[in-house]
Amino acid sequence: MQNLAPGCIEECPACPHRSFSMNESLLRKQEWLNNRLGNFFDVIGPIQSVADDQRWHYRNKVCLATSHSGQSWNIGVRKRDKLIAIPKCPVHSKLVNINIQYLSRIIPPSDHFPFAFFMQSGAQVTLGVKSKSLPPMEWFDEQVMTALQHNGVEALWIHLHPSTGKKVIGKGGWHLIFGKTRSISEYGMVYGPSSFSQVLPLLHVQSLQVALDFLAPTKNTFVLDLYCGTGSTLQRWLAAGSGCVGVELSGEAIQCASLNAPKAILLRGACSHRIPQLSALAATARGENKEILLYVNPPRTGLAEEVSDWIVQVVRPNRMAYLSCSAGTLQRDLAFLQKHGFQIRSIIPYDFFPHTLHFEILALIEREP
Repeated sequence: MQNLAPGCIEECPACPHRSFSMNESLLRKQEWLNNRLGNFFDVIGPIQSVADDQRWHYRNKVCLATSHSGQSWNIGVRKRDKLIAIPKCPVHSKLVNINIQYLSRIIPPSDHFPFAFFMQSGAQVTLGVKSKSLPPMEWFDEQVMTALQHNGVEALWIHLHPSTGKKVIGKGGWHLIFGKTRSISEYGMVYGPSSFSQVLPLLHVQSLQVALDFLAPTKNTFVLDLYCGTGSTLQRWLAAGSGCVGVELSGEAIQCASLNAPKAILLRGACSHRIPQLSALAATARGENKEILLYVNPPRTGLAEEVSDWIVQVVRPNRMAYLSCSAGTLQRDLAFLQKHGFQIRSIIPYDFFPHTLHFEILALIEREP
């Protein structure tokens, strides 16, 4: 493979577009999306990205596998049964690479410390350990803590998960070794060690502004925000004067959202399980002559069937913004919404994951009169 950036390992399967120019990569993604969402071709806009120099060292949130070589830890990605170490990955932020290189040298071998995964979310670092109980921590001393702090780490966690594998994080098992339980992002958002966040914040902010402009929340609207995460969207609805409710499954995300958007109504749980409360809130808002707006950012599986049915049969929002990480489930959900009286006004792809095959898609949707 030619034109690899310094530090890129040819065997690594993570970035299939790494040898392409920015324009070639964006063109390929655009063509794939146009074919995949062919039924909506006339409303698909050009893919949005950041400047070329911002497409490197952008990933500040990672989850990487580990294996011990006999002398040190390899931290990287698996390709079939082989682990490929990527200590100087040009896509990872420089702080992620520094921490990988440092910890790979000082963490004891697997018979003393069953290290399974390295996770970093901004300034929060987690070592996933395949064990029921906390392993000996004599290796962690004042010198190590000082070095990690110098590397930009504000917290080090051990996450115990004896059956860790494809499911990296289990219930419970979190141990704070040093630091604080929450950090604050460059955009002022409170987050924790497992909080979901987009890896290109600047582009994410652009997509949020487009959604905000389309939904046009005011004091005369009420926004239902499904899969609300740590509350970056809730902040915007509140700032516009609108009432809002956020639904999120993750307990950590809900705790962060309560700090990031303290005036929002928050419901923890699966969106399909919170339909009765959402319906009651929407009915109350309508009784106050408020428009109902909807923002959704579901996982790759898209909207649950119960949620889709509820949207078209019960809540029927005036306007809806749908941020998707899967063109397949988005196509399914858009076709369903269109069939039930909703017009797809615009589809805007965002290159949130440069050099990979992945991107996200914002659909702007309006209920027909």
